[in-house]
Amino acid sequence: MQLDFLVNSTLPPFVKNLIIAAIAIVLGILIKITLHYTFKFLFKWWPNFLIQTIIKHLAGPITFFIPLLFLNASLEYMQLSKTVYLGLNKAVEIALTVNFAIVLIRILNIAEDYFYHHYDTNKDDNLRERKIRTQLQFIRKILVSLIALVTVAIVLLSFESMRKIGTGLLTGVGIGGIIIGFAAQKSLGNLLAGFQIAFTQPIRIDDVLIVEGEWGRVEEITLTYVVVNIWDQRRLILPITYFIEKPFQNWTRVSAELLGTVFLYLDYDTPIQPLREKLTELLSNHPLWDKRVNVVQVTDSKPNTIEVRFLMSARNSSQAFDLRCDVRENLLAFIRESFPDSLPKNRVLLQKE
Repeated sequence: MQLDFLVNSTLPPFVKNLIIAAIAIVLGILIKITLHYTFKFLFKWWPNFLIQTIIKHLAGPITFFIPLLFLNASLEYMQLSKTVYLGLNKAVEIALTVNFAIVLIRILNIAEDYFYHHYDTNKDDNLRERKIRTQLQFIRKILVSLIALVTVAIVLLSFESMRKIGTGLLTGVGIGGIIIGFAAQKSLGNLLAGFQIAFTQPIRIDDVLIVEGEWGRVEEITLTYVVVNIWDQRRLILPITYFIEKPFQNWTRVSAELLGTVFLYLDYDTPIQPLREKLTELLSNHPLWDKRVNVVQVTDSKPNTIEVRFLMSARNSSQAFDLRCDVRENLLAFIRESFPDSLPKNRVLLQKE
């Protein structure tokens, strides 16, 4: 940065320092604005998702990072006492360190957005996408934690009195340090459970679960807990170790395809073949049926009724639920209209004495 003309001028030192700082900051802002509009121009002529997410995540941190970078370089040209220079230099270095950590975290967010865009879960067969998303979400949270830990350690190391604490934090960044530091704490169990879930994947993002008697989808997996979005928009929060230690149902573990059942309890006189034909008719005209399974069976007999099971298939659990409701409603209407005597009834035998 060529500022010799100011250094050799006859202006008071305080004024020269302010001018140098202002030039450095303004120059940094101008470069940031230039970069911003360059990316916007590129996005206008080449609408790419990656460019859009770069603008979204890096616009804020870069606004401070580039001016701070130039301000740090301009300190060499200022006429400052040793005490003021050391204090100002320390403050700018700390601000740069923190801002750079934020830039790194935002870059992780850009990478996450890119992979989320590439592996879109808004389709029926999204097993691969959900698997990758689950791993990415866990890895990003681990990396963000490490960046924050290293940043705090670097800041502490910059102070002589805090150097021991900073050194201890840096030592704890290693895997061995993490295991030793948390070995006596319950947090280690959560951390190891998180690793196991991320890579063995008994659950994934958007999996359909039956857990604690509730039906819901996995909405978020953190380092310590899992959020399940219940069908009625409640949120069930469970410790991550729950999914290692306790049994639960995962309806989308291998694929999203699911079998749905409708049970009707009917009189012994009910003809079964017309019910088979009606189910075939209903499924053939229904957009939610995936054409895999269409079965009618008498699965049980009770003192006053028989149990008839109607089995059907759908592409995922949500569609299976809606399909079951529609089939149940139409079957009941069909039985009421065509075979009203087949509805459950109690028989009473009267004898004359």
